[in-house]
Amino acid sequence: SGAAAGEARRGEARLGRSFGLGDDSTMAGLVFLALLAVSVRGFVASPRGSASVKSAALVEQTTASPLTSQEAIEKQFESVVQTTYGRYPVTMTRGSGCMLYDDVAGKTYLDFVAGIATCCLGHGDSRLAAAVTDQIGRVHHVSNLYYIPEQGALAEWLVSKTRGMSRAFFCNSGGEANEAAIKVALKHATVERAVENPVILTAHGSFHGRTLATISATAQPKYHGPSGCWKIDGLFDHFDYNDLASATAAFARHAGRVAAVLIEPIQGEGGVVPGDPAFFAGLRDLCDAEGALLMIDEVQAGVGRTGKLWGHDHVLLDKPADVVTCAKALGGGVPLGAMLAADHCDLFKPGDHATTYGGNPLACAAGLAVARAIDDDGLIDNARARGDQLRAGLVKIQQKMRPTHDYDLIADVRGRGLLVGVELASPNAAKFVALCADFGLLVVPAGPSVVRFVPPLVVTADEIDHALEFIENAMTYLYCLLGAADDAADD
Repeated sequence: SGAAAGEARRGEARLGRSFGLGDDSTMAGLVFLALLAVSVRGFVASPRGSASVKSAALVEQTTASPLTSQEAIEKQFESVVQTTYGRYPVTMTRGSGCMLYDDVAGKTYLDFVAGIATCCLGHGDSRLAAAVTDQIGRVHHVSNLYYIPEQGALAEWLVSKTRGMSRAFFCNSGGEANEAAIKVALKHATVERAVENPVILTAHGSFHGRTLATISATAQPKYHGPSGCWKIDGLFDHFDYNDLASATAAFARHAGRVAAVLIEPIQGEGGVVPGDPAFFAGLRDLCDAEGALLMIDEVQAGVGRTGKLWGHDHVLLDKPADVVTCAKALGGGVPLGAMLAADHCDLFKPGDHATTYGGNPLACAAGLAVARAIDDDGLIDNARARGDQLRAGLVKIQQKMRPTHDYDLIADVRGRGLLVGVELASPNAAKFVALCADFGLLVVPAGPSVVRFVPPLVVTADEIDHALEFIENAMTYLYCLLGAADDAADD
């Protein structure tokens, strides 16, 4: 249509200005086509099994699967799978290191989602594959009515690596780990302190899971269902993250009734907001004065992602936590979660809590493979170095684009290690994520304005550099799209 053509011309003109070409839309179009031509190359997997980027590839075109089509897959899902997820039109069929392959469409992606901070060893890792293959060939599941050597070994590794912790309870997910922590907090308040109607405090912007209790712990009403039908009233109250005055006021509202604080050391879903050490020290003091537990949700930040084994190692510098929960990267993509407790809140007795699958031999074999990789392969150091590289590159993009554009696209770059967020100046995170996917890079939103980067901990310097090329290209294209829309609104 004429309107669409006008918008395209306006976008090309803005693209031309961003490359210093003035308003020459023809030249800008040629530049963009050249950018695509340079980008459309392939990825090559390195000998060690983690994919290493060898070119400025945008999307690798391979032979699409003759067996099915994206349309057929989507129709199947529409027919038989509940619509609990808004899915991108991408079908992952295999992976290697930091690469994922959509053989249905014949495309390759550099994966900076990692199953949302879960596949810490990347895809197809030989250590993880060998561990679970060996374990499933021997015994993959028995009841927790019996002793499981792999569970004991993984518990020993966890408590030895985590300040203040003495014992572990295993489960299948972060939500379940946080459920276990909530039950511990309520039992501690009721039995050890004789508290009536105990309350647990959490932060605005938090995310703790999808069960009824953990959804209620999550402060944002959008998770609580129609008319709040999934929220457990009265069990939780909330304060502002990194705001000690707000937390102090929450304690005062429930004086004598606060069972615990449950909090993330860096908010992930809430926009990649790092915790402030002074704030966490104040929380520790508030909990001590009340007799409440300080419980740290490490589901997304833990197991090396922040450049230390635990995210709270950045913020709890003196006294340790009372309870620590973890999942996601703990199993490297095999479902596994854990709740760690200090001696004074190691309160579960037989019958208090249980799980069918938690801590079974297969899951714990995967956890032990991750633990060995953390210990032996320098993954924490790599997360710290590659995270520094990624954040520095993003700041460089922010600074590079600022003088050549009408307004800032990037408002902030923040994070720790390989849990990195870019806050856009406008609520266009979903649009930017889609553009990155078109360029061959997978990233994930963390709210309407924040884009999250959580690649596998095995990511290489070359892969970070390549991702930064994708990001800059996508950011330039986003600028053109937004500018064309603004120009059209002005016409």
